[in-house]
Order: sequence, then structure tokens, then C-alpha cells
Amino acid sequence: MCGSGDIKNVVSAKDFTATGESFPIAECAACSLRFTQNVPDAASISPYYKSENYISHTNTSKGLINRLYQWVRKKTLRKKSRLIIRSTGIHKGQLLDIGSGTGGFVNEMKQQGWQVTGLEPDKDARQLAKHLYKVELSDMDQLFQARKDSYDAITLWHVLEHVHELQAYVQQIKSLLKKEGKLFIAVPNYTSKDAAIYQEFWAAYDVPRHLYHFSPRSMAVLMEKNGLKLLQHLPMWYDSFYISLLSSKYKKGKTHFFTAALNGMRSNLIALGDVQRCSSVIYIIGK
Repeated sequence: MCGSGDIKNVVSAKDFTATGESFPIAECAACSLRFTQNVPDAASISPYYKSENYISHTNTSKGLINRLYQWVRKKTLRKKSRLIIRSTGIHKGQLLDIGSGTGGFVNEMKQQGWQVTGLEPDKDARQLAKHLYKVELSDMDQLFQARKDSYDAITLWHVLEHVHELQAYVQQIKSLLKKEGKLFIAVPNYTSKDAAIYQEFWAAYDVPRHLYHFSPRSMAVLMEKNGLKLLQHLPMWYDSFYISLLSSKYKKGKTHFFTAALNGMRSNLIALGDVQRCSSVIYIIGK
């Protein structure tokens, strides 16, 4: 990301969702970005998303953890819409949602009166969005066909870590943002306490679907290199619990609910004193 060659492998993580394969993860000493090695290219990675356990594409409620995820998602959708309105100062504007999954957030913002364009690469997820919400999502090709300076807000909720052409995407997103528009990026944070506890079993590594593993420092470098300004860090408090529950299952073979909940709480208590230690962070960015 930063151009440095000072990298080394720091951990090997397993694909617990689809294939059981292991992938090394490297870290750059210069900017602290971590990235998955030996990843499938954009044309070959689709099968790694084809699992009933991959909730953002299937909307499954199978199992207690996924039911908890669905309950939390309903609560956070409204919080996200309020964040957009508060941060942009606009009650009804133009919004681009990249990586819309099954369309929940697009539907929420439409309900709030916004004009929303939702982009999703997975055909099955697009069809599910149409079925669940009557929402029409477009393929990702539309990202590079949209008009410049079109959007008051652009959102990537746990999406940037999946992008193969990272620099090209950020540059294109910048061009689509209006002068006073805001960019909202939510990604996992490998410098969190729950990541330190679970290490190679930390569910938010999610290899090989997660190509990049961001720290707040690496996100700041990425934005600066692309002429954008990082304005604010916000916590995602629920993520530490969800990730700890999944990580516990990956590490022990079954979920230890009390221990996982305790680890999620430990992570959040540390993040109370420093938002940049939260399990997942929302970055608000401007031109």
C-alpha cells in the first residue's frame, strides 16, 4: 500500500468458512498494513464466498451466533443512517453504497428518503436483495461508470478489506465524492484486544476473503496517499462480541459463550479509553 518492501509474514490463518485452507498474513513495517498472501485473483475468488455460513451474502439465521448477528444488524442499520445524516448535515441526498450484500442498508437509507445506488458483485446476493427488500442493486462495474462529484455520501461497511485493486478503488471513490461529501469506511482492526487474544483464530482475518487487514495507522496512510483527510474515528461496539463468539468457535471447535462475551467486553473496555483499539472502526473521511 505504501510502496515499502519491508514486509514479513506474521501469522498464518485458516479459512474456517469455506475451504479449510491456510493463508500467511504479512505486515508492512513502514505503514503497519497487514495483507493476506497467496490470495486468489478477482476472477478466481468467487467460490470462497459460496458458503451458507457467509452471512453477508446469504442472510442466514441458522445457529445462535447468526441469529444474534441478525438482531444486532437491525439495530445498527438505523444508527448508521443517523450517522450519515448527522455527518453530512443532509437529510435527503445522494448516497453510493459499495458492497451492499443483501441490501439492508440500501433499503434503510431509501426509507429515510435518500437517493441510493447500491453496488454488489455477487449475483445471488443481488437477487436476495430484490426478494427481501425489492431493492435493485447493480454490479460493481457501475463504480467506474458513475459521474464524478455525484455523491453526498459514499459508504463501505466492511468492504474495503475485500477489494483487490485497493488504490484504484480509493481514487475512483474520491472522484465520485462531492466537494463537501463524506466517505464512511468500516473495517476490522487487528490492533484490538480481541485480535490479540485469539491471534490466528481471530475471525475478522477471514482469509482469503479479507485481502487487507487495517490498523488505524495504515488507514491514515492510505487516505493521505490518495489526497483524502481522515476526520474522525468511531467505535463499532457490537463487533467485538460477534467476532469473539466466532473466534471462540474456531479456536475450541465450539463456542464458549461466557468466555467469548468476557473477551468482547475486555476489548471494549480498552477501546473506551482509545477508540482506535476497537474491534472494528468506522472512519469518516473528507476531501
